Amino acid sequence: MKNQEFISALTNVTIISIVIISVISFVIYNTRLIGPVIILLGFIPWIPLRISGRTIKSVGADIVFGVIDTGILGIIALVGASFAGVLGAIVGGAVGDAITDGFAGLFEGRMAEYLRKHGIEESRTPLSSAMGKMSGCLIGVGIVLTIAWSILEISI
Repeated sequence: MKNQEFISALTNVTIISIVIISVISFVIYNTRLIGPVIILLGFIPWIPLRISGRTIKSVGADIVFGVIDTGILGIIALVGASFAGVLGAIVGGAVGDAITDGFAGLFEGRMAEYLRKHGIEESRTPLSSAMGKMSGCLIGVGIVLTIAWSILEISI
């Protein structure tokens, strides 16, 4: 049964990834829309979670991890890009990923403890962990891009 659950989770991640890439390909050059669209895409992973009977609260630690991890990563990549273009964004993203994984892991662990303390079942499965982190990452970077482009709009 475990192998079947993994294949189901892998199928869900693949389908949602295709949807995300397809949507992003249409809005990538519209800086006003990209952040809000990415935030909205962050709610798509909740669909298979709900279908599988999981509550959104049960993946709260994974969502928090994703928001912090990719939110900070987005900031670091934007700063790297402003200093050294594409290479700066790649280096900023790579180095930032290691740093943000550490910080986000702290908050993920704390959130997991909080959920357990309040009787919310948060045991991880391939589907719940993947969908929670995917959701959080999209929401986190969507917020960063929305704020960044709003600031840029104001300063122009």
